[in-house]
Amino acid sequence: MIVDPVTTRWAEALFLTAQRKGVLEQVSQDVESLTAALSPPAVRAFFFGARTDLSAKREKIKALTDTLSELTQNFVGLLFDKRREGVLQNLGEAFRQRTLIERGVVEGVVETPRPLDAAQMEELTSKLSQSLGKQVQLEARTSPELVAGVRVRVGGQMIDQSVSGRLARLRQKLLDSPLPIHGTGTAQ
Repeated sequence: MIVDPVTTRWAEALFLTAQRKGVLEQVSQDVESLTAALSPPAVRAFFFGARTDLSAKREKIKALTDTLSELTQNFVGLLFDKRREGVLQNLGEAFRQRTLIERGVVEGVVETPRPLDAAQMEELTSKLSQSLGKQVQLEARTSPELVAGVRVRVGGQMIDQSVSGRLARLRQKLLDSPLPIHGTGTAQ
């Protein structure tokens, strides 16, 4: 999931502050709890819909955060003070992504025409981890249109070794090739 830059910056600030104060584990749990509490559609509509008054939102969020750490409560209060309560929509994902970065982990997606077994996933994950110099976590997806082979997206990179990908590259190469000219236009 792509998280907007504003949410990413706020999550980064919370992460670094929690890390500096030695309460990163507690704040991580707080963010998970808050994300779960804000996930039902009715709750999301209340907090992130335009119809709800800010004072009503503040009152409800205070009830949701009263069991969380002081740092998390202050952070949420600051979001509301700065009119950035929308950051809470994707804070959980942004914080999770920041945690992965800290651990040197990169996520990716592997697509294959048929499901991979556990040994194949482990081998692919291991080879990608060695190649990228980071621990890789892969999500497997089945994409029958690939015909054969594999397509992997990790971070900002895509490795397409599928038959359909190879055919597409060959087609493009043929289209980009200049046509040979056999003469100057005069009959010989």
